[in-house]
Amino acid sequence: MKKLIVCGTFAMLGLGLGIQAASAAEFYIVRDATTKKCTVVDTKPTTTTVTVVGNSVYKTKSEAESAVTKVCTEH
Repeated sequence: MKKLIVCGTFAMLGLGLGIQAASAAEFYIVRDATTKKCTVVDTKPTTTTVTVVGNSVYKTKSEAESAVTKVCTEH
């Protein structure tokens, strides 16, 4: 019975951590160096072909998409 309780507890903990990790998404507005076109990405770029535009990290994709026009015209 103890094994069942312990296994159930770990399963619920794992499920909770998975949900938390999924909800902690970050979105960035980046500009392509050659085309100068801005897009929204879900990972911070590590290459030199695109650069992060602006100083913000957005919590939702729609929030980042709505800021693209303002952020890209400022830079």
